[in-house]
Amino acid sequence: MAIFHLHIKVMSRGRGGKSAVAAAAYRAGESIKSERNGITYDYTHRSGVVHTEILLPAHAPAEYATRAVLWNEVEKIEKAKNSQLAREVQLALPVELTREQNIALARAFIQEHFVDKGMCADLCVHDDGGGNPHAHVMLTMRPILEDGTWGDKQKKEYILDANGDKIYDPKKRQYKCNTVKTTDWNDSGKAEEWRAAWDAALNAELEKRGHSARVDHRSFERQGIEQVPTIHLGVVAMQMERRGFRSERGNHNRAAEVTNKELRQLRARIRYVKEWLYSAPIVNAPTMIDMIQGVASGRSLDTHWKRIADLKLRAKVLIFLTENGIRDVEQLAATVERMHTRQYEVANRTKEIDRRKEKLTEHLANVDIRKQHGALYKKYKGLDPKKRAAFREKHAEAIEQYLAAGKYLQEHLNGRTVIPEKEWRAELERLTAERYALGEEYYKLKDDVKNVETLRRSAMNIMSQEAPEQTSRRDKDLSL
Repeated sequence: MAIFHLHIKVMSRGRGGKSAVAAAAYRAGESIKSERNGITYDYTHRSGVVHTEILLPAHAPAEYATRAVLWNEVEKIEKAKNSQLAREVQLALPVELTREQNIALARAFIQEHFVDKGMCADLCVHDDGGGNPHAHVMLTMRPILEDGTWGDKQKKEYILDANGDKIYDPKKRQYKCNTVKTTDWNDSGKAEEWRAAWDAALNAELEKRGHSARVDHRSFERQGIEQVPTIHLGVVAMQMERRGFRSERGNHNRAAEVTNKELRQLRARIRYVKEWLYSAPIVNAPTMIDMIQGVASGRSLDTHWKRIADLKLRAKVLIFLTENGIRDVEQLAATVERMHTRQYEVANRTKEIDRRKEKLTEHLANVDIRKQHGALYKKYKGLDPKKRAAFREKHAEAIEQYLAAGKYLQEHLNGRTVIPEKEWRAELERLTAERYALGEEYYKLKDDVKNVETLRRSAMNIMSQEAPEQTSRRDKDLSL
C-alpha cells in the first residue's frame, strides 16, 4: 500500500569531497565527465532507471536542460572547498498508481514547490519492479538571476550606527555585518512545508484515481495513533529482502506489523467488555459464583475430555478472580478499567522502546560500516594524490558508504568526541530485555481479557435463560 517517505539531504564538497556530477550520473544511469577533476563517471550499467528529466525556471539558460552542462556549471560556480553543491529530495511513489501517473505526480510537485521558486531540478525515477518505486530529485542551491547568471546564496548587510555609518570592529579588523540569505530554501520550516505538500499531493492523486489508500506525513505519535511505526527499507535492505535475506529493517517492520495487529485486537476486546459492563445495570447481573458455575452453559459436556476441559477453564477463571480480588461485578468492572489503562501504558512504552531501538540499531549499523570499510578508506587516503581518483572510482560505493556513515555518526554524537559504541550496545541490550518483559505482560493481559470474556459469555447465557422465565411469570400474572 501507499507509504509516505520524503527525505532531504544536502550534498557538500566539504564532507568526503562529494561531486554533484558523480551524483547526477549515478542517479540518472549516465556517463558524465567532470570538468573539475577530469574523471568520467560512468553508470550506464545501472538498471531500474525508468525516467529522467531536467526542469528549469523560465529564466535559466536553455543549455542547463542537459544534465552534464547543468552540474558541471554548478561545480564551476561553487569554488569553496566546503561548498554545498545540491539538495536532494527522495520521494517514495505509491504502488497504486501507474508509472506514468507517478511521473506526472512527481513532475507537478517538483514544478510547483521547487522550480517555480527558482531552483533547477534533476528528476530521476527508479523502479525495478520490486514494489519500491521512488524518485531522486537533485536541486540547485543558488538562485538564477533574471539575466540567467547564478546569484548569491547569501550576502552581507553592514550594521549601521545611529548616524547611518558602518561600525568598525577593531578586534576582527573589519566592519560589523550580518549575513542575509537571498532565499528561504534553507529555512528550518521548509522541510515540514514540503512534507505536508507532498502528503496533500499524494492523497489528492490517490483520491482522483479512485484509490482508498491515504498517507500522512506526521508521525504516529503526532497523529495520536497507538501504533508502532515501520521504517523505510532503503535500497540495500530492499535488495537483501528480495534475495531472500532478512534485513534488520525488514525484521523491524515485520515485528511492528505483528505488534500493531495484536495491539489493535487487544484494545478492541477490552473496549468491548467495558461496553458490556457499563451498558447493562450491574445490579441485575449474575453473581460471580453464578458466572463461574455457568461457564460451560450451552456447551455439550457429553464426554470425559469435555468435562475435564470445562473444569480447567473454570479453574483458570477462578485463579484470575482470586489473583485480582474480584468478588462481585463492580470489582470486575474496576479490574477491566485497570487492564484498559495498563494496556495503553504497555503500548506507549512499547512504542518508545521500538523507536529508540530503531535509532540505536541505525547508530550501530553505521559503526559496523565504518569498521567494514575502514581499512579500504585508510588505504585510499595513503595513496599518492594522482592515484586516488582511479582508486575511488573503482571502490566508489564502499568509500561513499564509509564517508556517509562517518557523517551520520558525527551528527549523532551530541558533542562527544568518541563514538559510544559500548554504551549504545548496552542500552540496546537493556531495551531488548525490557521489550521482552513488556511482551510477557502483554500476553498476560490477553489471558486476563480472555477470562473476562468467558465470564461475559457465562453471564449472557444466564441472563438469556432467565429472560423467558420472567416473561412467562409476567404473562401468568396478567392472566389472573
